[in-house]
Amino acid sequence: MARPLPSEGDEDVIGPAGVIKRVEFVRIIAKALYSLGYTKSGAHLEEESGIPLHSSMVNLFTQQILDGHWDESLATLSKIGLVDESVVKSASFLILEQKFFELLDAEKVMDALKTLRAEIAPLCIKNSRVRELSSCIVSPPKCVVVCSPKQDIVRAKSRPKLLEELQKLLPPMIMIPERRLEHLVEQALVLQREACMFHNSSDRDMSLYTDHQCGRDQIPSRTLQILQGHTDEVWFLQFSHNGKYLASSSNDRSAIIWEVDLNGGVTLKHKLSGHQKPVSCVSWSSDDQQLLTCGVEEAVRRWDVSSGNCLHVYEKAGLGLVSCGWHPDRKWIFSGANDKSICMWELGGKELECWKGQRTLKISDLEVTSDGKQIITMCKESALLLLDREAKVERYIEEDQTITSFSLSRDNKFLLVNLLNQEIHLWNIEGEVKLVAKYKGHKRSRFVIRSCFGGLEQAFIASGSEDSQVYIWHRASCDLIGALPGHSGAVNCVSWNPANPHMLASASDDRTIRIWGLKDLNVKRKDCHSNGVHYCNGGT
Repeated sequence: MARPLPSEGDEDVIGPAGVIKRVEFVRIIAKALYSLGYTKSGAHLEEESGIPLHSSMVNLFTQQILDGHWDESLATLSKIGLVDESVVKSASFLILEQKFFELLDAEKVMDALKTLRAEIAPLCIKNSRVRELSSCIVSPPKCVVVCSPKQDIVRAKSRPKLLEELQKLLPPMIMIPERRLEHLVEQALVLQREACMFHNSSDRDMSLYTDHQCGRDQIPSRTLQILQGHTDEVWFLQFSHNGKYLASSSNDRSAIIWEVDLNGGVTLKHKLSGHQKPVSCVSWSSDDQQLLTCGVEEAVRRWDVSSGNCLHVYEKAGLGLVSCGWHPDRKWIFSGANDKSICMWELGGKELECWKGQRTLKISDLEVTSDGKQIITMCKESALLLLDREAKVERYIEEDQTITSFSLSRDNKFLLVNLLNQEIHLWNIEGEVKLVAKYKGHKRSRFVIRSCFGGLEQAFIASGSEDSQVYIWHRASCDLIGALPGHSGAVNCVSWNPANPHMLASASDDRTIRIWGLKDLNVKRKDCHSNGVHYCNGGT
């Protein structure tokens, strides 16, 4: 038979740091063995170590709960060493509530009423719950509402659940919480992952056998392809939500839809022509079946991704459109105009609403949150407007420097803001806006340079730069991970594939788009220029 728990001063410690108490460690292992169904192993560990999982009183209490011996369990509850009277009352309430429902299930209404009046009510806690229990006596059908969904109607089947609830209530020294060992191990893995600057792979790759640490080889830093479909500077690019397409726009007045195959190869799908001015930006519909393109102070065009056909041209008499974005339900689109207004359009071209005044600038990005409620634009040179169109509430992000571009995180909680002073600021826009991080190192003096979130769980920040390099930072620590050379002109825009954390694209004044991947990828493809693609082995 297991020996009684040793006194507090006799506990040994194990582990090199000397912070793990041997008794606690053994008890938690025993608890894990029982939880995994290894009953014999758990009992053997208790016997061999001389350390019981629980005291004899707790074991008796547990069995009494499972057997439905309510009066005996209440008597034992007072003997297991609880100091806090409020815990005793709360635990007693749970037990008596269980007794009450089981009496009702057995159609012993008078006994249930007696339990309610003589045992539950005198505890003088949870008065609203006592009234709910009373309604079960007066009107039994209401019992279903009271019990559901947290408790089963057949009370006898929920005794193990009652035990779980009691376990959460009682101090862990008395009853060890369920899955405590799993929680500790998982917590250690999560902390290791969060401390890993280069973590950019599936959590399935993490192991208990070794401490987790990724290397730089998890960050896309090798040029896998050079896309050469444009004939002038490439200003903007963006992967589709599903990662199967990449859209780019250029000073050559065209946009291109590129297709990403299952092996990560990128090929030209459609070249979109029709704009009379350079194409400043693109925007994907939420289902990735349609694409918007915006000319510089010109028109917005809507394209079918599958066929490459232009479905509609959005124009406003006497004005030029400067930005575009989709409502998530794909029934409406938004655009900024060069009179500083924001317009909302039906797909057929009817203007539904127009927010006039200082709403946007001639050079501005436009983002719409995934719930369709907020529109985000640059309303001044140093300020962003967060317009809640439903609540008709306007919030602002004020910067000390001129804003050149911005990007919204996938979870709609953060904005990445590029500034004239060669800094990128990260703002939390959930609730009250708050500046949370700054990223430095890239070069910007004359052009609009764009940055993006990316990698696994968007744990990284990437940006273009006027020194022809792509810069990557660790989002949480703000540490610069690296600068990727290869382009021969300013890098205007970057986009990280949302479906593949190891794929990054960059657009440059050198008229090319580079696809970046992992260094250790064994890519073997033939050179191919006919479709606007040049495959590269990593050289410049």
